[in-house]
Amino acid sequence: MSFTDPQTVTISAVTSPLPRTSVEGDETIYSSADGLIQMLASHDYGKRNRHLLRINHSKLTADPFIPADNVKVSMSCYIVFDVPPAGYTTTEQLAVYTGFKNQFTASTDALISKLLAGES
Repeated sequence: MSFTDPQTVTISAVTSPLPRTSVEGDETIYSSADGLIQMLASHDYGKRNRHLLRINHSKLTADPFIPADNVKVSMSCYIVFDVPPAGYTTTEQLAVYTGFKNQFTASTDALISKLLAGES
C-alpha cells in the first residue's frame, strides 16, 4: 500500500509537490520535477523490522574552491523505526514516536538547533 500520490513537502515556506516516481519492492520514491527533492519510504523485515521515511534535498551552490563555478550539494533528514517483529502494537509505536516528536517540537526546534550545532 502506498502513500497518497503526490506527496508534498514545505521547505523554507516553499511547498513542492512530490509525485511518485518509483516503486520497487518495499520502497517507494517521490520526487520533485527538478529532481532536487526526494522523499523515500521503505520497509525492511527480518529479525528487526525497520521502517524508514527520508527526505533527500539537493541544491546548487558556489564551489568553495572555484567560486565562479557551482556544485551540487545534498543533505538528508530521516527517521527510522526499529522494532521487533512482535511485541509492540502500531499504537504503542506511535506513542513512542509522539514522545520523541514532542521532545524537540515543544521547544520550537531549540533541541534540534542545538543538535545541529554539535551539542549533545
